[in-house]
Amino acid sequence: MSTPTPRTPRTRPTGRPYAPQPHATRPPATPAQGTSTTDRPDGPHPLRFGYGTNGLADLRLDDALALLADLGYDGVGLTLDHMHLDPLAPDLTARTRRLAHRLDALGLGVTVETGARYVLDPRRKHGPSLLESDPADRDRRVDLLIRAVRIAADLGAHAVHCFSGVLPPGTDPDTAWQRLADALAPVLDAAVAAGVPLAVEPEPGHLLATLADFHRLRRTLGDPAQLGLTLDIGHCQCLEPLPPADCVRAAAPWLRHVQIEDMRRGVHEHLPFGDGDIDFPPVLAALAATGYRGLTVVELPRHSHAGPHHAARSLPFLRRAATAGTATTTPPLAPPGAPYAITEGSTP
Repeated sequence: MSTPTPRTPRTRPTGRPYAPQPHATRPPATPAQGTSTTDRPDGPHPLRFGYGTNGLADLRLDDALALLADLGYDGVGLTLDHMHLDPLAPDLTARTRRLAHRLDALGLGVTVETGARYVLDPRRKHGPSLLESDPADRDRRVDLLIRAVRIAADLGAHAVHCFSGVLPPGTDPDTAWQRLADALAPVLDAAVAAGVPLAVEPEPGHLLATLADFHRLRRTLGDPAQLGLTLDIGHCQCLEPLPPADCVRAAAPWLRHVQIEDMRRGVHEHLPFGDGDIDFPPVLAALAATGYRGLTVVELPRHSHAGPHHAARSLPFLRRAATAGTATTTPPLAPPGAPYAITEGSTP
């Protein structure tokens, strides 16, 4: 296995507590770091590809990182979970510091993802969510997200990913939307203090399922600068009214994190590249044209049994598609806030 060239370590605060208490004051990120929701992108930029650790769950974290560096990935989507960086286990500060040094040594960027299935509750997938009727349950998810923000700051991550959760049985949707907005308020405060964008993902089957739903949340919260979007390209193929490339262009002003995999229309199943219906060169061309500078992370959580195989196969596929996409003519970006015919409302 080849040894990647070390890079100069990033400076990070260390030794901060991870309990739910006020975060150390730190200036918010500047627009140049991609946190503004209104500044226009500065033109095409080479895409940076990563692979999610939720698709490498059978590997030790250090082995997974070494594999990705050796394969040539630019970074990693780090899912906080028991098998990798457990956010609830002791000595989190020290473990995070060691991981930061390892990422620097390998030359890997990172985004922090919070989609672990059972990290908070061994019996309920993704439970408890931000939508629970019990405030104590909602607070547990809020605490996890605040921990994630602080971890992200210490790792130099470009964003923290999260999602809303499924509408609880018997809960009125308007009540759930208010719970979501209220629960995210302290997380956004932590994100502002840390200078790390919070990137909410529209997830099929969740309350916040579509780009239109993201805009509903954004308007409810008053369009905070630190609130951004995670765009999953497969989800666009699955249920958005627009083609994935158009979704990228519509999402550009708020784009803070990108996940990518293949998918079929109407079926929420993350597939290896080539097994679904997505035409990737136009999608990647559109993404490059936005000036997006974060990671584009392969999301194959149900393929961990063959994770190294899919990691090795995915990067050449994406590079070929990106190269092919450079010859694709894409429409200009819309002005900030242009809806691209996306209407407000949750997908049933």
